[in-house]
Amino acid sequence: MLTAYDATFARLVERGGVDMILVGDSAGDNQLGYDSTIPVTMDQAVSNTAAVVRGTEQALVIGDMPFGSYGASIERSVENATRFLKEAGAGGVKLETAPGGERTVELVERLTEIGIPVQGHIGLTPQRRHELGGAVVQGRAGPASEYADRLVQTASRLVEAGVFSLVIEATTEGVAKRVSEAVDVPTIGIGAGRVTDGQVLVVNDVLGLGEQEYSLAKRYADLDSIVETAVAEFVSDVRQGRFPDATNAYDPIDADR
Repeated sequence: MLTAYDATFARLVERGGVDMILVGDSAGDNQLGYDSTIPVTMDQAVSNTAAVVRGTEQALVIGDMPFGSYGASIERSVENATRFLKEAGAGGVKLETAPGGERTVELVERLTEIGIPVQGHIGLTPQRRHELGGAVVQGRAGPASEYADRLVQTASRLVEAGVFSLVIEATTEGVAKRVSEAVDVPTIGIGAGRVTDGQVLVVNDVLGLGEQEYSLAKRYADLDSIVETAVAEFVSDVRQGRFPDATNAYDPIDADR
């Protein structure tokens, strides 16, 4: 699974062979210019998801429910989740769950009951960054810790409520292994090591779009340099009169510039 936020990248990501595309709230700091995922709105999330759906044919597209769009009430949460399917055409939604998150488990149960597929998300939950004090690796106390016990319990409750898969983010490998072994749905890691059933990354990190590198990711390209070079060559050609030339004109005339 990779993220995408528009039709162009969705088409390319799908051609690359991914099974799922997550239209993440990571659009906040990878597309929209925010410094975190927190400011992303429902309208932005639905618009991005609809664009990704228009750019795909086979991949399962999952809309990421942004901060504040769920949890206040079951009714409002269901309305927002429904928008991803009705307005954007997504195949399901993803939502984050804190250890012991009873309200979210209840919501998952309601959503799956009415036909909305749900992907769970446990471990580091970026929407709780203010509570957690930032992007802090979870489970440092080890797989036998109280935290690991609570995470396994939460994962099991989410599976009972109906999630079809679980994202495990930024946990120690031992904790991720314990969770993966405790549930019978696919687990998808991001910074959770080698013990999950699948992997997800932010597409910008994979392609080298953005100056910051993360240890949990791997860069497979350096598109920053490619884009900057191409733009610089365009600017130079325009300033030097090399672009456009006759091949770029309709019904070109004899003209000296």
